[in-house]
Amino acid sequence: MAPPARSSQSSSPSQPSGKGEVSDLKSQLRQLAGSRAPGVDDSKRDLFKKVISYMTIGIDVSSLFGEMVMCSATSDVVLKKMCYLYVGNYAKVNPDLALLTINFLQRDCKDEDPMIRGLALRSLSSLRVPNLVEYLVGPLGSGLKDSNSYVRMVAVIGVLKLYHISSATCMDADFPSILKNLMINDRDTQVVANCLSTLQEIWTAEGSNSEEASRERDALLCKPLIYYLLNRIKEFSEWAQCLILELVAKYVPSGNNEIFDIMNLLEDRLQHANGALVLATIKVFLQLTLLMTDVHQQVYERIKAPLLTLVSSGSPEQSYAVLGHLHLLVMRAPMLFSSDYKHFYCQYNEAFYVKKLKLEMLTAIASESYTYEIVTELCEYAANVDVPIARESIRAVGKIALQQYDVNAIVDRLLQFLEMEKDYVTAETLVLVKDLLRKYPQWSHDCIAVVGNISSKNIQEPKAKAALIWMLGEYSQDMQDAPYILESLAENWDDEHSPEVRLHLLTALMKCFFKRPPESQKALGIALAAGVADFHQDVHDRALFYYRLLRYDISIAERVVNPPKQAVSVFADPQSSEIKDRIFDEFNSLSVLYQKPSYMFTDKEHRGPFEFSDELGNLSIEPDVSAQHVEADDEDLLLSTSEKGDVGFPLNGSSYSAPSYDSSKPLTASNTSSDLAILETGVHHQASASLAIDDLLGLGLSTTPAPAPPTLSLNPKAILDPGTFQQKWRQLPVSLSLELNVSPRGVAALTAPQALIMHMQGNSIHCIATGGQSPNFKFFFFAQKSEELSNFLVECIISTSSSKAQMKIKADDQNSSQAFSALFETALSNFGML
Repeated sequence: MAPPARSSQSSSPSQPSGKGEVSDLKSQLRQLAGSRAPGVDDSKRDLFKKVISYMTIGIDVSSLFGEMVMCSATSDVVLKKMCYLYVGNYAKVNPDLALLTINFLQRDCKDEDPMIRGLALRSLSSLRVPNLVEYLVGPLGSGLKDSNSYVRMVAVIGVLKLYHISSATCMDADFPSILKNLMINDRDTQVVANCLSTLQEIWTAEGSNSEEASRERDALLCKPLIYYLLNRIKEFSEWAQCLILELVAKYVPSGNNEIFDIMNLLEDRLQHANGALVLATIKVFLQLTLLMTDVHQQVYERIKAPLLTLVSSGSPEQSYAVLGHLHLLVMRAPMLFSSDYKHFYCQYNEAFYVKKLKLEMLTAIASESYTYEIVTELCEYAANVDVPIARESIRAVGKIALQQYDVNAIVDRLLQFLEMEKDYVTAETLVLVKDLLRKYPQWSHDCIAVVGNISSKNIQEPKAKAALIWMLGEYSQDMQDAPYILESLAENWDDEHSPEVRLHLLTALMKCFFKRPPESQKALGIALAAGVADFHQDVHDRALFYYRLLRYDISIAERVVNPPKQAVSVFADPQSSEIKDRIFDEFNSLSVLYQKPSYMFTDKEHRGPFEFSDELGNLSIEPDVSAQHVEADDEDLLLSTSEKGDVGFPLNGSSYSAPSYDSSKPLTASNTSSDLAILETGVHHQASASLAIDDLLGLGLSTTPAPAPPTLSLNPKAILDPGTFQQKWRQLPVSLSLELNVSPRGVAALTAPQALIMHMQGNSIHCIATGGQSPNFKFFFFAQKSEELSNFLVECIISTSSSKAQMKIKADDQNSSQAFSALFETALSNFGML
């Protein structure tokens, strides 16, 4: 038979030139439909392969449905498989066409070949068309009684599919009872496993509405069934064994002897090569002995060797999964694993995620006996060329220092890190030194001597700069240059894009003022003026709070901001004991790897209000940025949400009057509140030219005239729901595509992407979603014209590795795209991004 004619534009069978290709296929399939000539099956195979190929790349070949069904009248299993694949793909989309397949599928369900019977039954149950369930009950009933185990296995899963299509039809046909009988009496273990899985799912779903279903679900945990399955467990596949062990983990034995019988029966499962099976067995052991303290400790000792063997043998993914479970066990009983610390040393060829988890393990098991060896190993990693691992190792050393009593050697190691002259090492070390000083203030003299030699200009990361500023304020009496360093930072307020740094700078200057008033007077005035004019609500509120506190009573202000402090004994655990217990109960599941209970990543209220389509990528919803809270030192004071409401200053759209100062007047800590008039007279700040400030403090200050409005005016209170954004993004064409160069300062600022989001909202450009992670960040922004309901949509992808920003702009009003692009670029430039 001659091949179909091809268009000159397409030379590949997977790239048809148009409807002509599909029409040619249709005519050729029709010619072969009733043919019984020799070799006709081979010709059908070639045509079927083309149809499947077109279908796979997204070409609509549903018009061939009738011809494909007619050509399926053959005993060739390969042709049957391809036809079933085609039918299953188009049946749900075209229910009317699916009706054409019922006759030949029901006929194939009675074929002499058990393979064809099983394939036909699987395809029939996979149609998932509610109107066709009546045609499914009969073949399923026959399949469950079939003499061939493959057909019975397919029929059991078909019952579950039927239940999800029409639960009432499934229950009326009494399929659960048939499955229960089949589970107990069938000789084939895979059929038994499928019955168990199907019944568990059906009774769990029905249990919330029916007491009888709840009793049936509990009946799966009866002693005869558990023992029946355990005695046959070696006959089952590995997947089926895991299913049985998951059921056994929920079983409550009647006494200790029964517990030991089950554990002895499953002892050899701990030596299995399959990691999932070993973890499932461990879960059974842990759950059975949970109330037997001594035996439970012995179980930990028993399971160490199998787990450590799995970590060292197998793929990186398996090692990570097993390490995640080991980490959970270590957190519950660190002393039992402390002598095995060398198993958690990092190998040079291991994946990053495995190394990171091993570092967490070393941190958890570090005891007084092995602290020196572990810290020595971690210090070697700090000089690693792999920067993320070097950062994690430094953090691990700091965590060990915070949980040990004798920290002399560890502090010396940390201070040596500051002399390595590597930016990322210095940044991580500064954060840790801050925490160390909060717990061990007696080390302040040694630490400050080293920290005082570090220039704030060389620190770019917000957390590290915030830590340095905290130390400058907290120990300003011991650091000769502290007031002048802080003054330099205050004078360059606009160059600092991190709200966290600005918050710490305000507090540090307040502390420095109470300790060295003459030298800090000017810097404090600058900072308070800039803080009150700041676009970030938390920074604005804190500056206003400090200013009002100083005006009220300077001695009270000192007691509030710089009170006598006690050393921090224990830092807060990010996870409560309840959460950890929930994770332990869900041992051998994703909860252990995610380190959170399953409800936190399965329930909709914890996942977010909506999910973007694949077009927009896997993004997270950006909450209202005005409500964002910047993580700050627990010694700092922030206004609460209710107090912010009392202040009544909106984030955008209004302008405020900053307190000012007169540097000619002296200012000391003994001054009364009336002496604080220095803060009310004449300060010039870099932001005052762009932020006009109303007299909201009742000080009778004059205001700077507002600048002329831009050519394109945006609505600062624009609202666009995610669904509308997604719909518009699909419908609107791209108005402009830009590629911009990102400055080094912009790259550094993206260590805290929230700062960029806050800044853009200050320019009436709102972020609706963010995604990605370093080095590639993705933002979706929107803006609206103030005079009409016209939207601008922006996709902004920033790569910190290539220092490039790619933007796509879509607009309801295409003519305004260029003006909006100019506003968007100006906003990025003001942030320091370009």
